[in-house]
Amino acid sequence: MGLLALALLGPLILLYILKVKRERRRVASTWLWAAAQRDLMARAPFRKLIAQLPLIVQALALMLLALALSRPASRGREFTGDHVALVIDVSASMSAMSTSPIGEPTTRIALARQVARDLVSSLAPGSDVMLLEAARDARVIAPLDRDLVRVKASLDRVMARDVEGDLGAAVALAVDRLRQLGGSRRVVVLTDGNLAHPASLTAAALPIEVITVGSPVENAGIVRVDVRSGTAAGTGREEVQGFLLVENFGQHPRDVYVTMRQENASDVLASRRVLVQPGERLPVVLTFQATPGDYRRGLIFELSPRDAMPVDDVAYSRVPAGDKLPIYLASATGRSAWLERALATDPMSSVTVGTLETLASAGLDLDTFVVIDGACPPNPPGGDLLIVDPPPGKCFGTVVGHTLERPMFTSWEAADPRMRFLSLDGVHLGKARALKPEGPTQELVRTQEGVVVTDISTGSRTGTLLGFDVGDSDWPLKASFVLFMRNLMEQARTHRAQGVTGPTRAGEPMRVALPTTAEGLEVLDPEGKPLEASLRTGLAVVAETPRVGLYRVSWRGPQAGSVVIPVNLTSAAESDLTPRPLETKGDVAVAPAGALPEGHKEWSWVLALLALGFVVFDVWYFTRSPRRRPA
Repeated sequence: MGLLALALLGPLILLYILKVKRERRRVASTWLWAAAQRDLMARAPFRKLIAQLPLIVQALALMLLALALSRPASRGREFTGDHVALVIDVSASMSAMSTSPIGEPTTRIALARQVARDLVSSLAPGSDVMLLEAARDARVIAPLDRDLVRVKASLDRVMARDVEGDLGAAVALAVDRLRQLGGSRRVVVLTDGNLAHPASLTAAALPIEVITVGSPVENAGIVRVDVRSGTAAGTGREEVQGFLLVENFGQHPRDVYVTMRQENASDVLASRRVLVQPGERLPVVLTFQATPGDYRRGLIFELSPRDAMPVDDVAYSRVPAGDKLPIYLASATGRSAWLERALATDPMSSVTVGTLETLASAGLDLDTFVVIDGACPPNPPGGDLLIVDPPPGKCFGTVVGHTLERPMFTSWEAADPRMRFLSLDGVHLGKARALKPEGPTQELVRTQEGVVVTDISTGSRTGTLLGFDVGDSDWPLKASFVLFMRNLMEQARTHRAQGVTGPTRAGEPMRVALPTTAEGLEVLDPEGKPLEASLRTGLAVVAETPRVGLYRVSWRGPQAGSVVIPVNLTSAAESDLTPRPLETKGDVAVAPAGALPEGHKEWSWVLALLALGFVVFDVWYFTRSPRRRPA
């Protein structure tokens, strides 16, 4: 109905083309009034329309007023709230391929960014918004801010990470930030709904709005990887064995090639073609014969062809350093026959006998099991450590004290892996030294007179201290002594199989055991970019590993070196992209991005304000003082 006001343009134009009825007056000459004389001589009541500034201004004001009365509005998402928290899921599943609303290929994280931009653009004036990332840990990427340009710039930097996500921590952080504010508060979660922790949305204290993005896709991925050194059946030769679990989360069988190659190499070491049925977890074993030059190099396992989520089609590991555990026995008093004999009973170990003088220059690997008899050097090289019968003084935090004559065993920590399956009943000691560890949790074996075996482990190695010479007892004649030494070697072998660090999953802190003399630490991510890391008493810690791949750790010092650390996703929860309902509790609303309610924004007030501006200009134009010409 408001557009009917445009009919007023006709009378307005008519006023400008009608002739003016002039009053007759006697003048001295008609030379200055030629135009008026021509109008009087013309018989038509109208004159030629001439474009004049007042006509244009008045016509524009009239048209704007007519449009304002018609109440024009633009359609968009209806989004109100004084304080808004946008929680964006950036877990690995958000990197999966999807389809945009116009049918173009894109990713789920790109869809989430676009929805977030639309929501920010439709915020009411005066509202502030906060952005949070939900990865393995929650992180605020933009605090509460009314500057929407700055908020959108932060949105452009949001990328999916190769981690298993936890929405619960990010939602709890958002609720905690908004709880203390007044006014209308809203928490909006953007996710694909494939949550590793399904109960993430069941404990919110504020109403939660969940917007799901992404279309259903089928996926298969590597959900577990393990590499060990073994013996080839039939030939008896040493070989590297890679064990993988490939799972198909789709509704159709997947025919894939599983390949293994070394880092920075294109040649395939081993491959298999497998058919994985829907819902099946298929074990795959790949082997190759390694040379000493291959030890500790990175290994890459791949599925081809790739699917909708490439990050779980690849897994990383490292070539183990041979199948035999290296052991170095150093004695300060000559050969230690009992220790040497017990160590040699393990066919999967390689024992080297030396002295304290040759220990430092032996060039031991970080995973060498070191046994020292009769001394306690401050920084011995190698990995796991056993010190036997040290002299009085301090030894790795334990104080070695006075001599105990014929002490009798009373108790031992059977739950400790070093003491499992053995008993010290019937074992007799001739003499031992009293040990005083830093804390009671380090006591491993006790006698009536005091502690004789303690744990001297550090952040970079596992250590055990025997406060007596095994030759001064009948323990070597007992089966428990062989079990004790075998437990120590098995523990060292486990640490060696894991490398200088345990298995690391993307998003988790990475802890790397280094020599205590290490300095000048440098950590590079899979793209070769340096990462921040801390180094303390031989333990390097990287706070976060956001990407899968091979990380490189290098250090300087007397035992300088470098090591490759594999980091993997291996999460069935993130690889499962099949649609599933969200577990909700309380005031939680879930809707797909395409089903959000559409709102409208009226622009009548803007048009009316412009029309008023033209009217004010027209009044000023007619009432302005004429400019005087210079004489």
